[in-house]
Amino acid sequence: METTIHGVLLDVHGSGVLITGKSGVGKSEAALDLITRGHRLVADDVVNIKLVTEKCLMGSGSELTRHKMEIRGLGIIDVCAIFGVGSIRNRKRIELVIKLEHWDSSKEYERLGLEEKTHGILGIDVSMIIIPVRPGRNIATIIEVATRNNRLRRMGTFTARELDKELIEKGKDICVSH
Repeated sequence: METTIHGVLLDVHGSGVLITGKSGVGKSEAALDLITRGHRLVADDVVNIKLVTEKCLMGSGSELTRHKMEIRGLGIIDVCAIFGVGSIRNRKRIELVIKLEHWDSSKEYERLGLEEKTHGILGIDVSMIIIPVRPGRNIATIIEVATRNNRLRRMGTFTARELDKELIEKGKDICVSH
């Protein structure tokens, strides 16, 4: 099975991170910032996704646009030519979806990290984090930390739940989950 998704796929700290969101929200700009920090581009704008096994989604770019990005104000850039061969990958397993959305002051955003959200792709649930975008937020840093935190969760360390449990066990009146 295969599908195509509008977004950017990167290798961040060894994890495949699919950045999604509406056009103009800053996906490619966040990806460019991550590339300048040493992370690797897999695909920009059009991400081809294949179900490789019953639990593995592999993403890649199209032949035509491979290793290229569209940056508003600059146009099309060749990431490999500018940053070198170490800045690109041809494909990567998708392990995390980051959905960027314009900040909405009337919306409640995750603050504690107790809930795990997922995004379904080809019948596979992939961990998902929604990041609200507004001026002054360093989206690349947030994506790096989200990627590391996702890896910790997969390894069994769920910091927010552990703190919540500790507070409940100590009988505190104010706990993280309430």
